[in-house]
Amino acid sequence: MIKDKFADAIAPVGHTDEDDVGAINDILGFHIRLAHGACLRHFTETFTDLDLTQKQVSVLWLVDDHPGIAQTDLAQRLRMDRATTMAIINRLQAKHFLRRDRSPKDGRKQALFLEPGGIEMLARAKTAIGEHEAWVKSRFTDKEVRQLIELLSRIHE
Repeated sequence: MIKDKFADAIAPVGHTDEDDVGAINDILGFHIRLAHGACLRHFTETFTDLDLTQKQVSVLWLVDDHPGIAQTDLAQRLRMDRATTMAIINRLQAKHFLRRDRSPKDGRKQALFLEPGGIEMLARAKTAIGEHEAWVKSRFTDKEVRQLIELLSRIHE
């Protein structure tokens, strides 16, 4: 098969040679990484004033939804290891956003509760998440959002 000597010189409309990533464009993981990077950058910009990470927000939200949740249960639900969970909880406790108490159900476990500052910060974070979600979802129809969630869930479950 003879290759057209000008084939490489013609880029699709709206694309430059710098946009061409070659065969890697067919790698699903590559696109997932790019999408994750774009979402993370936007999340970080949206949350700059709050000084919270995605994981910290997730912990606050889950503790708010399940007051008294044990650290071990929280780690399991968020699919985080014990060390990471402990570090996040320590940071949130140092900011006076949550507190640890002995679990009334099992004295060997630590139960987590939001402090008033944590409740206030979570409300601010939920507003920022609403803005971030609107930015992400603006690229899709409602049906596509539901489909994308289902498809991505197949990867992480």
